[in-house]
Amino acid sequence: MAELWLSRILQSGITLYRGMAGAGRGPDRAAGPGYPAAIRRRSEVGDARRALAAGRGLAGIALVALGFVLGAQPAQAQIASAQAQILSTRIWPAKDYTRVTLESKTEVKFQLFSVKDPERLVLDLEGVEFGPALAELHGKVATGDPYIDKLRAGRNRPGVTRLVLDLKTEVRPQVFTLKPVGEYGHRLVIDLYPVVPLDPLAALIEADRRLPPTPLPDKPRVARMATIVIDPGHGGEDPGARGRYGSLEKDINLTIAKRLKGLIDAEPEMRAVLTRDADFYVPLQVRVDKARRVKADLFVSVHADAFIRPHARGSSVFALSERRATSEAARWLAKKENEADLVGGVNIDVKDKYLAQTLLDLSQTATIDYSLRLGHAVLGALGQVNTLHKAQVEQASFAVLKSPDVPSILVETAFISNPDEEKRLNDEVYQDQLARAILSGIKRYLDRHPPRPSPVALN
Repeated sequence: MAELWLSRILQSGITLYRGMAGAGRGPDRAAGPGYPAAIRRRSEVGDARRALAAGRGLAGIALVALGFVLGAQPAQAQIASAQAQILSTRIWPAKDYTRVTLESKTEVKFQLFSVKDPERLVLDLEGVEFGPALAELHGKVATGDPYIDKLRAGRNRPGVTRLVLDLKTEVRPQVFTLKPVGEYGHRLVIDLYPVVPLDPLAALIEADRRLPPTPLPDKPRVARMATIVIDPGHGGEDPGARGRYGSLEKDINLTIAKRLKGLIDAEPEMRAVLTRDADFYVPLQVRVDKARRVKADLFVSVHADAFIRPHARGSSVFALSERRATSEAARWLAKKENEADLVGGVNIDVKDKYLAQTLLDLSQTATIDYSLRLGHAVLGALGQVNTLHKAQVEQASFAVLKSPDVPSILVETAFISNPDEEKRLNDEVYQDQLARAILSGIKRYLDRHPPRPSPVALN
């Protein structure tokens, strides 16, 4: 288009030049051989001046036109670059839900609709060109994904890229956007939930049925089995802290939590439930909710600490504080952990009345008191296998510990930011030692505060 305008401008300039060259032809301009030489010389000089002026005008027109074209090209390039580019894609499959994440530099407009027979979800991305990140997305679908069978992406029409998810079953989708935070840009998130939400209590009962019967002591020490909820911190989009050698806190947390669950399940009077058993993100409220739904006796959140200075080391245990944190470090850590939902990604438009109840302003100081007792028992056991960062249980306003009726603690097993401790955290023997230490503290607490016949946490 710009080239056409340039051609027209130049043509107009040539016409103007010709008009100027032939303009004002009076008797002097029409002087021929019969006119005196002086008149002919004046006529030739006038022609030369007019031709020069016309040439200068034509050159000016050409420069203006060229500048317009050169200026138009960047503008056209800007229009082209306005097309949103998908920078990276990720899929986090899990029984609870599967998440598909599309990350871009700018926010992406979209339209979602479903298609039946067979079950499909169609996502149209407006102003997005089909690129490498979307082209490789189909290869990221895991064979064992509970909800996605196949995934296809391609150019649907100019300026629109279409994403088609072939589903294994009917789902309840949630689509929302997340603003840039941390190392992430804009994110478009598609969460695929089962139509009938999973019931953690029903899943626990079913798991108990599949276990071989365990012989109980002749005289059981407790009236019923104690249910311990183990919460591996972070997960999925939220990697947690990173070690110098590339270790991710979310992976360390899950490994130790699984080891702890295996040890607890081997105890005849105890059973364990994980808030997550794979690499996916569980919102902080949902972690608390799961503990309450299974009528947990105790809640233990497993983490690996980090600090800006690599020499920080040792294990720590935290409980909830209704008021101020017991130290500035505890306050800072609680703030960091409470921001996990921003990185992990939570749909803030979904509101659950039951979940809202779990974040009441706690007035049950008894719950915090029992949490401190549990924390002291676990901290003492951890001191047998690692240096203690603080000799007492710290307190701060951790959102994940805000269950009003379940004693809850957060365990920082070691500093992943310390190169030496990072190596130890990746050692299977040391992982087992940490898990056994936490179990030892739990057993010590339960010896003093055994579960009551009714599933009430406080004893």
